Amino acid sequence: MTDEHGAWKTFGERTVYDNRWVRLGLTDVQAPNGERWEYHVVHLARIAIALIVDDQDRVLMLWRYRFATDQWGYELLGGLVEDGEEPEKTAAREAAEESGYRPIGEPEHLISFQPLPGQVTAPVDVYLWRGAEHIGDPTDTEEVGRLEWVPLTRILELAQRQEILGSGALVPLLYYIASRGPASAGGQDQPTETT
Repeated sequence: MTDEHGAWKTFGERTVYDNRWVRLGLTDVQAPNGERWEYHVVHLARIAIALIVDDQDRVLMLWRYRFATDQWGYELLGGLVEDGEEPEKTAAREAAEESGYRPIGEPEHLISFQPLPGQVTAPVDVYLWRGAEHIGDPTDTEEVGRLEWVPLTRILELAQRQEILGSGALVPLLYYIASRGPASAGGQDQPTETT
């Protein structure tokens, strides 16, 4: 079996709708079984997210409401990468604007992923900081909610209760916890070096 086994062929895409945040395209595709049709693909802008963990093993999160899913829950801080801006700079800027906390030190690239690759392009880059300084009130009045330093030991419970909203929070948090070792969800292990 080769890497190409099961690959789809594309023959171009036409845009149906386009603005700064989302582009909807119809892509001319051919499935591995030979069938060919136009497939809807949603293209979202690149997102950069800040995972800020303090020396007490707590993560800075925003408890907020999302109208599209009619849910309250926790999210990490982050937003759209502006043209010409490096993703780690976006993550730091968005964290400060949304929380009033500026990440301290050099970020560590934690993980990048595509949350729904079957029909959506939505690149997400996550950066880790191990501390932040309070610089004032949040300046982004759209992204309002309750700021909270949430203990990492609560993440699995919150995820099970569906109180962590979206893959932009779930993937980084679960990846970070898993990278620390098997007992870290209970708060016993210290972070281990990864290469």
